[in-house]
Amino acid sequence: MSNPDVVVVGGGISGLSVAWWLARAGIGVEVWERNARPGGKIASCEIDGYLIERAASMMLNFRPEVRRMLALAGLDAAKLMCPQAPRNQRYLVHDGRLEPFPSRLMSLMRSPLWSRRGRLRLLAEPFVPRGGDPTETVSEFVARRLGAEALERAIEPFVAGPLASDADQANAYTVLPRLVALERRYGSLALGAGLHHLLLRRAAPIRELFSFEGGMSTLVETLAATPGIRLRTGIAATQLEPGKSGWHITGRTCDGERTVSSRHLVLSAPAPAAAALLHPLDGALERLMCGIGYASLAVVHLGFDRSAVRHALDGPGFLVPRAAGLQLTGCQWNSSVFPSRAPRDKVLLTSYLGGARAPETKDWHDDRCIEVVLRCLGSLMQIDAAPQRVWITRHERALPLYHGAYHGRLQEIDRCLERWPGLHLAANYRGGVSVRDRIVEGFALAQRIGKALAGSRRPSPQSSVIDSSPLPIATRRAG
Repeated sequence: MSNPDVVVVGGGISGLSVAWWLARAGIGVEVWERNARPGGKIASCEIDGYLIERAASMMLNFRPEVRRMLALAGLDAAKLMCPQAPRNQRYLVHDGRLEPFPSRLMSLMRSPLWSRRGRLRLLAEPFVPRGGDPTETVSEFVARRLGAEALERAIEPFVAGPLASDADQANAYTVLPRLVALERRYGSLALGAGLHHLLLRRAAPIRELFSFEGGMSTLVETLAATPGIRLRTGIAATQLEPGKSGWHITGRTCDGERTVSSRHLVLSAPAPAAAALLHPLDGALERLMCGIGYASLAVVHLGFDRSAVRHALDGPGFLVPRAAGLQLTGCQWNSSVFPSRAPRDKVLLTSYLGGARAPETKDWHDDRCIEVVLRCLGSLMQIDAAPQRVWITRHERALPLYHGAYHGRLQEIDRCLERWPGLHLAANYRGGVSVRDRIVEGFALAQRIGKALAGSRRPSPQSSVIDSSPLPIATRRAG
């Protein structure tokens, strides 16, 4: 069997996205996944009428690259859309209760989440001087521009919840790229957002919140089954060797070793695994990769009879600010967003414990995790009965932490990569952690590889070119 043009080590959503775009361009690509199934942490499991997601449970998209992938992959028909207002009210824990989080300026100004002083501070944002320090933390950036209340009651819960990160350590440049870009270009977030919307109102991106029939596994299984992607599971890369015209990759399988050669190599494994492979080649690059930290998470899924939960459950769930003093960072009401996720007259609640804000939960046993979640949900959501079903999922390395001078770290990594032509890194430690971000980053990397292959040889009419003609320049960066 001929060697592929590209080998992708790692069959999670990052690696599959790169491979999918390459295969669409007719570029030979082989994906190595050490586990028995592709998808990485993304996995959906149906048990007794409940659909449990081990990791990502839905997608928020506004990028044309994602829309195009789903359309070309035949996934549009499988999409499950999140209901629109009024059943999409988000909540925040405030003073020991769930408070609706305002999504519009006028409702924000009337919300009890903000004091009069906090509202005036928000209105003063256009008069705050421009910053520009690339090492500024999220807390420093938001407090400087919007004030302490906006940080604690809006941004910090998002950073601690979906990102499992610490706002006091997270790098604003990499965690909030669109907000930082607005300040740099316009000098104000409010004025910049207003002008941006005005200038692009005719081409404003469509925002959709959705999952798929059968869960998020439907996405990775569809990508993995794409014609042109040679997927090999149960193979762990053990050695990388640069050659005159590419790379030699050796892996271990249950049947022995396998070695292939390719023009380009994409490492789509977590940072520690990639660092181990790079150790014999580049000590500086290995150290930079080893310096990327990860947060652990315990995901607790609870199935209740609907009558046991007195809250209206009129939205996707709630987030928890650190001022609440809870190890819980948030809870998703999965069966409210997608009713098919639970049996009739039942509800499925998925809670998240840990992250960078509560690392001590990593050592808790399952019973303690469940006990803490039940105590929090009981008071916040008026639950007066025991759950009928309980599942718990643990991720030792759930999400990478964009902490410290992270933008500088990525620049150093890119400088190291210049010494190794044909070697690329594609994982959620660069470019964003969401499924949307991974698809967009995969498109960009596939374009670069396609152009490099086309420039190094005479391309066939159906190879080495990533067709991006229907895609306008992206109007918003993932963040």
